[in-house]
Amino acid sequence: MVSDGLAGFLAAGAQVTHHQRVVVHPRKSSELDCFHWINTLLGNLKNSIRGTCHGFKVRKYAARYLAEAQYRFNRRFDLPSLVPRLLFACVHTPPCTEKQLKAAELWA
Repeated sequence: MVSDGLAGFLAAGAQVTHHQRVVVHPRKSSELDCFHWINTLLGNLKNSIRGTCHGFKVRKYAARYLAEAQYRFNRRFDLPSLVPRLLFACVHTPPCTEKQLKAAELWA
C-alpha cells in the first residue's frame, strides 16, 4: 500500500504486507507517479457523483451512491454485460421495503 502517511492508514495493520509512506507536501499528489491511479479513481468518483447526484443527503444516501459507483467500477472492463446483468438482478430480486434496505446496509 502506498499512502500519503495519514495516520488513519495505520488501521490497515495486518491486512497490508508493506506500507510505503510518501509525504506529499510541498508537492501536489498529482505530481507523483505513485498517486496517478488513485487520483484518477477519486476524480472519476467525484465526477460521477457530481453528474448524477445533484444535492442529496450525504449522511442518508452516500453509502448507496458509493455502492453503485463500486458496482460500475468493478464491471468497467465488461461494459456490454453491464445492463443485461443489472436487468437480470432487477427481475430476479423481490421488492424490498426501506426498512429491509437499511438492515442490509448494516451488514454490508
